[in-house]
Amino acid sequence: MLEPTVEQTPVRERRTFPLVPRRRLIGLPFGDLASRRRGHGSDVIGHRPYQPGDPVSTIDWFASARLSAATGGDDFVVRARAADEAPRVALVVDRRPAMSLYPAPLPWLAKPVVLREAVSAITISAAAARADVAALDFAGGDAWWLPPGRGHRQSLATERASSAPFDAPEDTVGRSLAFLGEHCAGLPAGSFVFVLSDFLAPPRPEAWLEAIGRGWDVVPVVIQDPVWEESFPAVGGVAVPIMDARGGRVSLVRLSRRQAARRREEHEHRHAQLLAELDSFGMRAIALGTTDPLEIDRAFIAWAEERTRSRWAH
Repeated sequence: MLEPTVEQTPVRERRTFPLVPRRRLIGLPFGDLASRRRGHGSDVIGHRPYQPGDPVSTIDWFASARLSAATGGDDFVVRARAADEAPRVALVVDRRPAMSLYPAPLPWLAKPVVLREAVSAITISAAAARADVAALDFAGGDAWWLPPGRGHRQSLATERASSAPFDAPEDTVGRSLAFLGEHCAGLPAGSFVFVLSDFLAPPRPEAWLEAIGRGWDVVPVVIQDPVWEESFPAVGGVAVPIMDARGGRVSLVRLSRRQAARRREEHEHRHAQLLAELDSFGMRAIALGTTDPLEIDRAFIAWAEERTRSRWAH
């Protein structure tokens, strides 16, 4: 049975996830993320002496009572809060030919559907956080760049994810990170950069380091078929349909048991090495191996919950 597409799933069932940063942000006010800048937010970061003009609602009465008891006077302190700030979210979408696999009626992971669902999950959550959204891909060989903004940006990014061709160059992820570096004025430190790819053509390690060095919160979203790309089935002696991603032609290939076992070992090693490399850079990847929108939502929610636990632990 084929997995559901986005058209089959009511929009009302989609769940948003919080954009949990690794560190406090300095940026635009009136968003949902806590910053290092003091202001009218919800996160208490300290206390200071009361000054004429401070709202009475900011007085910490318990702390004031303790201070007055210690000094023998009438001393008041107010809560200092971090200003809530809006994040910026950039989507890097890999549109290499391999990301067009696997189309119906093949019963394997349809990467274009996963890509579309993941972009939808991110943009919906960004809108809920009042975040500016940017998007980038290299379909057609040239950069398609949607600068940060709100409103129609969400629909433009989602529509692009559904309609752009899968003919980008093999070094798309590396090109994209370099392009963002040239336009980093629109992406201050603390911006979220979601990179959606199968990472079967990964960028150089230096590209990751440069992106992280700019202070961006880089989040790799790994889209791989659990059967054929993360691993490989025991199909020795069986004719297996192999698709040419560029031409769309399907050919039957017969592998021996030894060849199938070798390919499984190579794929599992490649997948483990990818996750280990991303982890070594401090990037916790979000792995998507299903087209089910609700499962994709759960994967992003689990990522946010892990981020939250990690921040509390530190």
